[in-house]
Amino acid sequence: MNQNEQILAIQAYCQKLFGKDSTGHDFFHLKRVARLASQIAKQENANTFICVSGAWLHDVGDHKLFDAPARALNDMDKFLTSIQVSKEDIQAIHQAIENISFSKGKIPSSIEGKIIQDADRIDAIGAIGIARTFAYGGAKGRLMYHDVEKQDTSLQHFYDKILHLKDTLHTDAAKKLAEERHAFVEAFIEQFLEEWG
Repeated sequence: MNQNEQILAIQAYCQKLFGKDSTGHDFFHLKRVARLASQIAKQENANTFICVSGAWLHDVGDHKLFDAPARALNDMDKFLTSIQVSKEDIQAIHQAIENISFSKGKIPSSIEGKIIQDADRIDAIGAIGIARTFAYGGAKGRLMYHDVEKQDTSLQHFYDKILHLKDTLHTDAAKKLAEERHAFVEAFIEQFLEEWG
């Protein structure tokens, strides 16, 4: 298989894993992150294949989404080997996606990892990011908001994470993309609180 065929196979693999996700980590999230990662990779002169493959696969093994994260990653490796992705590229994909999660609080060691992390975080900002925040909260049984007990609500998640993402981005291309989305989130919160009364 050539790299284009491998990416198509990776897309199909992700469709099976994430096609029915309702937490905002669905197939279309991966598709958006892959598109953003490709766009940023070209501007940053990074390895586009690793960026796009890693973007599609970055949620595999996430403890929020998988009951057995290590097994999910092992299955991913078997799949990548089956479509003739080289050992070097599999290792590079692992290196790129191992520290993507915001909750880990880590910075990926490779430029490809930084690009995937940037692309993933951009998808958490803006109109889509707002929708994903409430989708995830609903899937986890969280209230949208509460007059008194605000800590474990979807709106609180904006203060805990979403509003900080813009300042954690690594690449100039991502920082430019994030500006308008961040402003949109700020305006949304202001409007939400006004309507809440």
